[in-house]
Amino acid sequence: MAGCCDSECSLNALHTRQRRTLQMVLLINAGMFVVIIAASLYGGSSALFADGFDNLGDAITYALSLYAVSRGALTKARVALVKGFLILAGALVVAGQIVYKLMVPEVPLFEVMGIFSLAGLLANSLCLLLLWRHRHEDINMSSVWECSRNDIASNLSVFVAAAAVWLSGHGWPDLLVAAVLVVYLLRSAQRVIGSAVTELRTATG
Repeated sequence: MAGCCDSECSLNALHTRQRRTLQMVLLINAGMFVVIIAASLYGGSSALFADGFDNLGDAITYALSLYAVSRGALTKARVALVKGFLILAGALVVAGQIVYKLMVPEVPLFEVMGIFSLAGLLANSLCLLLLWRHRHEDINMSSVWECSRNDIASNLSVFVAAAAVWLSGHGWPDLLVAAVLVVYLLRSAQRVIGSAVTELRTATG
């Protein structure tokens, strides 16, 4: 091909594919954030709130990933580090919401939890499918994959919580699942931050 060598053309094609995928999953997660947060506030569900906030974190993550697509290893490692801290911030926000619900308890609407956790599962499954081929390409895309995989576990957990609220008639399953999601987010943040720090050391060493 005129104007570029084979390796450069291949790299440009890779970056183009990554951008297109990230743009699609960014739009999906931004839309689901609005929908899920509204549903969580209406239904009074901490677990659904955690699920929706995770969508916001992912939307920001995808925007940062778009910025990093065609940049060097050092920039990608720095962006991955920011992603890790965003996941950590999300975990802390959800933990604060759980503390609030412990002080002001209520029984969430299990119907709302169930319907919107399934809607989120469908949306996030589509994102995971779109990102599948990119998961091992570089630190930028692998950290995006990590964030998206978290969403599937989050959606399934909220659905289980909805069933438990329905069966028990109490709000504790909602708070329990929200707490489990906080731990899951903290572990994910640790993995992403750890990988980013390793890449930073390699890039600057």
